[in-house]
Amino acid sequence: MTVFLVVLQVLVALALIGVVLLQHGKGADMGASFGGGSSQTLFGARGSATFLSRVTAVLATLFFVTSLGLAYLSAHPRSLRSVTEVVKPAAPAAPAPQSPSTVPGIPGHKAP
Repeated sequence: MTVFLVVLQVLVALALIGVVLLQHGKGADMGASFGGGSSQTLFGARGSATFLSRVTAVLATLFFVTSLGLAYLSAHPRSLRSVTEVVKPAAPAAPAPQSPSTVPGIPGHKAP
């Protein structure tokens, strides 16, 4: 579980870095870089701000949730035990008692 969360954390962090780097500063929009008006932008009339802002918010939330999950798992290591550690092994079976009428090691010989 921890390995899955660490891998997810790294992937979300890389995606978040990429989305933040794609965003433009104030005053710059996608339409200006392509030489068109605001109605000819790549992401529609409102521009890329709304789309990239939502993606950033979703990725930031995922990053926050995975960070909390990893913090919880590191603080509670007992919750990471496997099934074999939780289930106690069965006690070994006791040997079968031998009847007093035979002597061990000599077949067919009876005790006095």
